[in-house]
Amino acid sequence: MQNTALIILDDITDWQPYYPSQSIVTASEYLLQQNANTRAQILNLCGDLSYLSTGYYVSLLAEARGQRALPSVSTINDLANFSHYQLVLPANTDKQISKYLSQQETGATQRVLICFGQTEQQQLSGFARQIFDRYPCPILWVEFSHQGHWFITNIVAGHLAELDDAEQTFFGNALDSFSKRVWRKARAPKEYRYDLAILHDPDEPIPTSDKKALQKFIKAAKEADIEAELITADDYNRLLEFDALFIRETTRINHYTYHFAKKAEANGMVVIDAPHSILQCANKVFLKELLDKHKIPTPRTELLLSQQSIDYHAIGERLGYPVVLKIPDGSFSIGVEKAENIDELKSIAAELFKKSTILLAQEFVRTEFDWRIGVLNNRPIYACRYFMARNHWQIYNHASSTSRSKSGGFETVGVHQVPKDVVKTALQATRLIGDGLYGVDMKLTNKGAVIIEINDNPSIDAGVEDQLLGDELYHIIMRDFARRLDEK
Repeated sequence: MQNTALIILDDITDWQPYYPSQSIVTASEYLLQQNANTRAQILNLCGDLSYLSTGYYVSLLAEARGQRALPSVSTINDLANFSHYQLVLPANTDKQISKYLSQQETGATQRVLICFGQTEQQQLSGFARQIFDRYPCPILWVEFSHQGHWFITNIVAGHLAELDDAEQTFFGNALDSFSKRVWRKARAPKEYRYDLAILHDPDEPIPTSDKKALQKFIKAAKEADIEAELITADDYNRLLEFDALFIRETTRINHYTYHFAKKAEANGMVVIDAPHSILQCANKVFLKELLDKHKIPTPRTELLLSQQSIDYHAIGERLGYPVVLKIPDGSFSIGVEKAENIDELKSIAAELFKKSTILLAQEFVRTEFDWRIGVLNNRPIYACRYFMARNHWQIYNHASSTSRSKSGGFETVGVHQVPKDVVKTALQATRLIGDGLYGVDMKLTNKGAVIIEINDNPSIDAGVEDQLLGDELYHIIMRDFARRLDEK
């Protein structure tokens, strides 16, 4: 079944300035359709998108039919409540906007037309994309007013019939560009039920999946009736071509991986891992509070705030040396240091405070290896022992001069071979986050299992995490994508 784009209009005559197309459907015809194509993409160009209007119902029924609508009901509501939620943003957040507005008359309201993330003002192209990503709507008018300095005072959906000749031409060109980029036809001779984007960074020093593993994901996807394609940060504007997003690079909040996840979720796509998982797992402060609240065992941990006086002597007394210091959003052992005495504790804290206003001080738990339990949809799917790097106290030794000794060895075992306490604790923790794909790092002590951290985007490399299950590990994950897509 092909992806098709339907353009929904109040009246067929609204399309007179453009070439005739079989994709044009009136709102009345669309609302009365039976057996709608669930793969169709809906461009809602109705003039009135207010609550419970015909235009509103077009987007509402599109989503009920499993179709992707532009704008979505969520976007329509966001636009309607723009001023109520006080989302007025200072225009000077963008240098190009400031430069553009400084050339305008301060006594009059300025309006900028944005069609599919494009604008005729070349210097505002970056701003137009940002607005479209925040409010995905075919036609947008952004209004600026000067009150001491320039503000965005309103963002409203535009109406095709209100555009003049020049604006109609611009809209047509923007629509043509958008359609080719986003709603192109199937790319392979065989048509698959779903399309999956796998976001990766080919230049990432420590990727979450190596090249061989990525190819195994693509192959497993085909057997689940999903066509998977590798994409990079440059493909942000192509994201809506796909039905699902699988992030296979290190995620961070202030990073495009989070923006990809947010955009995918906002447009009804299946996404692993979802924005809330990234948000919660990426910050160790959040995890500490969450796990403490639910009495999930972790090493003894204290928060250090840069703006407060810190009694380092008391910290050393309470936690015992060595003390581990962590920045909240580090990954792959980056931003994690060990202090052997009070002088090192003060020195390391001073350096890490340059990166974060909050640090975590944690008791050191000495073990030969860390457990990693891979969890998907609230069930364990693989288990590994990660051994410490040679002559180092962590799995990764970032100070190593040779790539060979950067990480320790590993051993992949069956989930049934893992101590029950380890698996039970891992599942208790991930249920607090969601039903995505997680890697729970744990240590087994004399007092039981303790959680070190939860990774929202765990490593899956060929020959490592798949050592026991082989290709079946990739099939498990792709079958779960198919299940989620079917449920959508």
